[in-house]
Amino acid sequence: MTIDNPQPSTAAGRSRRPGHSVSRRNLLLGGAAAGAAASTVTIWPLAASAAPYRGPLRGDPFTLGVASGDPEHDGFVLWTRLAPAPPAEDGLGGMPARDVPVLWELSADAGFRRVVRRGVAVARASVAHTVHVELHGLLPAREYFYRFKAERYVSPAGRTRTAPLPWASGGTLAMSFASCSQYEHGYFTAYRRLAEDEPELVLHLGDYQYEYAPHTYNIPGGNPRDHAGPETVTLANYRQRHAQYKTDPDLQAAHAVAPWAVVFDDHEIENNWADEVPEQPDPNFLARRAAAFQAYYENMPLRRTSIPNGIDMRLYRRLHWGRLATFHLLDTRQFRDDQGCGDGYQDCPAALDPARSITGTRQEAWLLDGFRRSSARWDILGQQVFFGQRDNNSGPATVVSMDSWDGYAASRDRITRGWVDAGVRNPVVLTGDVHAHWADELKLDYADPTSRTVGTELVCSSITSSGDGADVPTGTHPWALWNPHLRFFNNQRGYVRTTITKDALTADFQVLPYVTRAGAPVHTRATFVIEDRVPGLQQIADNPTPGATAALRAGDLGAETVRQETERP
Repeated sequence: MTIDNPQPSTAAGRSRRPGHSVSRRNLLLGGAAAGAAASTVTIWPLAASAAPYRGPLRGDPFTLGVASGDPEHDGFVLWTRLAPAPPAEDGLGGMPARDVPVLWELSADAGFRRVVRRGVAVARASVAHTVHVELHGLLPAREYFYRFKAERYVSPAGRTRTAPLPWASGGTLAMSFASCSQYEHGYFTAYRRLAEDEPELVLHLGDYQYEYAPHTYNIPGGNPRDHAGPETVTLANYRQRHAQYKTDPDLQAAHAVAPWAVVFDDHEIENNWADEVPEQPDPNFLARRAAAFQAYYENMPLRRTSIPNGIDMRLYRRLHWGRLATFHLLDTRQFRDDQGCGDGYQDCPAALDPARSITGTRQEAWLLDGFRRSSARWDILGQQVFFGQRDNNSGPATVVSMDSWDGYAASRDRITRGWVDAGVRNPVVLTGDVHAHWADELKLDYADPTSRTVGTELVCSSITSSGDGADVPTGTHPWALWNPHLRFFNNQRGYVRTTITKDALTADFQVLPYVTRAGAPVHTRATFVIEDRVPGLQQIADNPTPGATAALRAGDLGAETVRQETERP
């Protein structure tokens, strides 16, 4: 047995598997629910004049569950945060004003009879008592279980796994991806259904939490839940908001079932920010950005390379799943030029300006170099905003979203030509942000419908954002009439489940009929296959929601899409 004693992170530089046993599944899903149940605790307020409390823990500190992330072939990150009173307004979760040693254990079995590593990390008060344990030297392509202990309390168990060896070329990867979970707009049942699929890897593509004050960003019929605290502006606000989200039992189950790889989008700070430019004038925006970055790192299973340095945070990175897949995780917020023509849907000359970028020059060069060096069967871009063109005007004007890659068309063209010129075998773009399922084929020339397809984009709907939504029985958006590369659309909530082999990537678009009530069932709305060396989509299943009818006339659906993507408080 090896004893590891990882040092706590400090601010430093810039930087379905169906064969699993029922007992392990129940351990993870049931354990997460039990941990969440424990989150209903008494908040222990202190008078403003009282001395900071430094005594023992006054309740179960593992109310926010556990998580793991960024798997490599020999290790991963383990995460937890101590918070016996998660909604505390100071953002510190009811913890005493002292550092707390936390024992961690890693086991080869769910019963922790074969513990292969253990050690002690320090949950420091200065970082909201979060713990990040980076492990190396483990066996490749192996499943592990982990847990934490602080004083007399033991956390729920989580399951994680290492990636295959770098030169391993076979096998199958079950990967799911999700985005956009507005707590107020519904229940996180989709996370629970994702966990029940037992994926081996989860990608979260942004808008993990939202910044709004209660009763501000409302859905028709009213929000079924409310945010705690005001609009997030300070570090305490962001810490409190992350804590509220992580008390959700369905989210805890999804974190506990598999390692995650995360990137942020806009709402982790505020709507549609662009580098140092806020949505609305705000002299304190950079302080807000620094606070949001710090809270994001604290609350995610990220490596030390992502520790923020003030307003800067290194988020773009690569994960390798042997030679089967390389995941290029992008940051399309921190380095972009401001949206053209005041944002929104516009026919805007700035969208074509070759000097403008959505990634920034350094990240673009890093990505293009990754394409040239890649030996993977599948090169997968995990990123935030719609990549392919979506022109909402049937006439001669090109009216597109300034916040998406459409607003940075030259930047998109350089990336697309980069993978074509590098001979990338199977380029696939994964996207969130737009609160609807889409699937589209990527082109070098969108003005020519007959131009060859050079890649594929899969877009997941939201977990809850925008409320229940509605099925579109045809699976077709009206814009597809003049954007024939747009192959699929659905306006329900859900996530995308993929199975990746050397021969094909299969994508199941999972949907829930409602999210404004808890406990919705899930079903596969459509299934598409991307074959090796055959860019583009082959639909092999189409399953409209039983009894569903189009909620809007086709002529109104386009207007609803624009409203849903641009309307914010």
